[in-house]
Amino acid sequence: MSFQQFLQSIRSSRLVSVAKHWDEARRGKRMPGWGDIRPSVIKAQLPIVWSWRFDDVSQQFVGRLAGNEIERAFGQSFRGRAMADVFKDHDYEKFRARHTRVMQEPALFIGRGLVFRHLKRLDVGERIVMPLAEDGVQGDGVLGATDAKTRVGQVNDELVREGEEESWFALEP
Repeated sequence: MSFQQFLQSIRSSRLVSVAKHWDEARRGKRMPGWGDIRPSVIKAQLPIVWSWRFDDVSQQFVGRLAGNEIERAFGQSFRGRAMADVFKDHDYEKFRARHTRVMQEPALFIGRGLVFRHLKRLDVGERIVMPLAEDGVQGDGVLGATDAKTRVGQVNDELVREGEEESWFALEP
């Protein structure tokens, strides 16, 4: 599937802006690097943007950026922290597998539904995850954004099982 199909599948206008910037930042490369991302271009969306870099030595994802809305949902910043520590009580293996797939295939991801259910929150929305590669070829991290609204009520087992609908798009060479 093409980037255009991915873009057309995104419902949130905030996420569309982030995805379009990711695409523009590629400048002819398969994937943009972290250095190609320009916060000033997506400053209105920065509160919902987050990023992880992959450390080849430790074989871990390490937090690079978490916008204000993301930090508020997590109750903490994950900048400079290992994903294993941030998600230790929140289905770490699922998130590591998702981010690894995005980075290595490379692939583009969209998730909809209870986007922060691992935090036992009632946040309904949409998230995107896109690969980063400083050399434009070999994935070395991910850039994502999560646009969510909090639902009023109690988290129950049924809602947690309801989870998130996932869509994957292969990134064409």
